Amino acid sequence: MKKTLFFCFLIVYLHVSAQTELVFVYFKDKPNKAAFYANPLSELSQKSLSRRTTLGIPLNDQDAPVEQSYLQNLQNLGFTVTDYSKWLNGAAVNATVPQKAILLAQPFVLSVESFARNTAVGTKTAGNSWKSNDNKLLTHFEYGTGAAQIDQVNIRPLHIAGYTGTGISIAVIDAGFPTVNTGAAFSRLWTNNQIKGGYDFVTKTNDIYNTSLIPHGSVVLGAIGGYLENTFTGSAPDADFYLYRSENSMVEIPEEELYWIEAAEEADRKGVEIITSSLGYHVFDDPRYNYSYADMNGSTSFIARVAQIAAEKGIFVLIAAGNSGDKPWHYLLTPADNAKVFSIGAVTSSGSSSVFSSYGPNALGIVKPDGSAQGTGTSTVYDHATTTMNGTSIAAPIAAGGVACFIQAFPAMNREQIRVKLRQTASLYPSYTDQMGYGILNFGSLYNNVLNTSEIIKKEKFAIFPNPAESILNIASEHAIQSLEIYDHLGRLIRRTLNENVVKVEDLPKGIYYLKILSKDKFHYEKFIKE
Repeated sequence: MKKTLFFCFLIVYLHVSAQTELVFVYFKDKPNKAAFYANPLSELSQKSLSRRTTLGIPLNDQDAPVEQSYLQNLQNLGFTVTDYSKWLNGAAVNATVPQKAILLAQPFVLSVESFARNTAVGTKTAGNSWKSNDNKLLTHFEYGTGAAQIDQVNIRPLHIAGYTGTGISIAVIDAGFPTVNTGAAFSRLWTNNQIKGGYDFVTKTNDIYNTSLIPHGSVVLGAIGGYLENTFTGSAPDADFYLYRSENSMVEIPEEELYWIEAAEEADRKGVEIITSSLGYHVFDDPRYNYSYADMNGSTSFIARVAQIAAEKGIFVLIAAGNSGDKPWHYLLTPADNAKVFSIGAVTSSGSSSVFSSYGPNALGIVKPDGSAQGTGTSTVYDHATTTMNGTSIAAPIAAGGVACFIQAFPAMNREQIRVKLRQTASLYPSYTDQMGYGILNFGSLYNNVLNTSEIIKKEKFAIFPNPAESILNIASEHAIQSLEIYDHLGRLIRRTLNENVVKVEDLPKGIYYLKILSKDKFHYEKFIKE
C-alpha cells in the first residue's frame, strides 16, 4: 500500500514538475536604442512622433524595438517565440520550472514573471458578452436610431461646431470585423479612405474580415463610424480607423493579453490618438491564470500595465468596464482597472445603471468606471442594417467617438486634463456610484467648459436673445457674422442665413434647436428653445 501511494505521489510530482506555464521573459537592455534615437522614423510613424511633439512627450527607451538577437537566443534554447513587447522589453514563452531557471541564467535576461496567479481550481464565468437583436467635413447628419445615445452624452454640439473626428485616428482592438469590408453600413468609411489598416494578432495574418469571426468588433466600430443615410450615424463618423484583432472568442487564454499588448504598440506606431477596446479579463480556461479582485489594482495584469504605458504616450485609452454587474463576480475587468485608462460603464436610455454593468472601484479604491454612456438597447450597425446591442461593449465606443471629436477641437490639450474634465462634467460629479462612476458623460458641457476658459475663444463673444424665442432670434457679436445655421434635434440643417444678425424662427415647431454661428472662420454654437 505504501509503495503504491508513493508511486502515485511520484507520478503526480513528475507531472507538476513537467507542467509548462506561460511566462514573460524580461530583457536587461536594448542594445539597438542608439540607432533608434538616431532615426525614430525607423520605428514610429511621423504621425506618432507628431503626437508626442504636440503633447510634449519625449521619446524614451520603451519606444525602441526589442533586440532581435535576444529573441533568436530564446529560440536557440528551444523556446517558441511568437509574441513579444517592446514597451515591456521582453517576450512570452511557455516554460517548465527547470526551464525558468535556465532562462534566468542567461546573461541577456533580467527576470522571468509567470502569467499564472494561483493554483486554485475555479469555474469559468461570462466575460464581456453582448447581445444583438435584428429589429469631407460634414457637420450635420440624419442620426436616425443613433440620435438618443448621441444626445445622452451630448456629442451633437461638437458635430454642429464642425468636429466629427476628422483627422483623428482610432484603434479598435476587438475580436474581429466581419462584413466591414463588404457591408453598406461601412461603405462610407471606405469611400472616404477612413480605414487605414488592420491586423489579426491572434493568427498573425491580415484576415480580420473573415466571416467565421464573431462580429463584436464590427458592431463596436459601427457605433463610432457606421453610417446609413437617413437611418444611422455614429459618434465620430469622420474619424480614421485601425482595426486589430486580439481576442480569440473560442478560448480564454492569457496569450490574449499579449495580443492586445502587441496591438496597442502597433497602434502607437501608426500614431493613433485613441484606443477603444471592449475587452476585459479575470478568468481563463486554465484557472491558474485567473485574477482575483485584489488583482484589479491597475498594475497586476500585463494588459493593465501596457494600457497605462499607451496612455503615457499620449493615447487616450477607453475600455469597457465589463458586463458582470448581475453575476457573482460583479466587479470591473482588467485593463479597465488602471487609473490612466478611461473606463466606461453602461446606462439605460433613461439614465439609470444597466443591471449588467460591472461595479468599481478598483482594488485600490480608485473610482471606476470613470463615466458612463448608453449600453442598454443601444443602436449600431452591422453589414447592411441597424441592430441593437446591450453591454458596456457598446457604451465604450460611443464615448470614444465623443473623445475623437473633442480631440479634433483641442488636439494639443493634455490627455490627463481631458480625463479629469470629462469626469468633472459628468452628471453625478463630484458624487459617484460604483456602477456609473461620475455619471453620464457630457461632451457638450466639456466643450463649452474649455471654450469658456480659452483665451482665443474669449475674444469671440456672442449673445443670442431672446431665449426662448417666439418669432425672431437676435445675435450680438463683436465681429461680423458670416453665416447662421439652425439644426433641429435630429441634427438636420433646416435654415441658413448669410451676413445677418437675426434669423426668423416663427414658423418652426416648438422644441430645442441648435444655432451655429460662423464669424471670422471661427465656429460657435448655442442651444435655444422655440416657444
